[in-house]
Amino acid sequence: MLIRVMYSDGRFDMVKPDMLDNLLDRQVVTSFKRNSGWAVVGRDAIRSSSRGNYRGMERRQSQ
Repeated sequence: MLIRVMYSDGRFDMVKPDMLDNLLDRQVVTSFKRNSGWAVVGRDAIRSSSRGNYRGMERRQSQ
């Protein structure tokens, strides 16, 4: 599964879920695609990989 992301410089990319977690931790992405639409960092609720394993439904959209 690959997830579409937008970097801080406006570029788009497709990344694996574990890479998205890394990019979010490093604060280099501004948004990523979920099934419900684009999640915007700083506006939408985004889980942190430092909180441990997430046990809920996957909402990030694969491409």
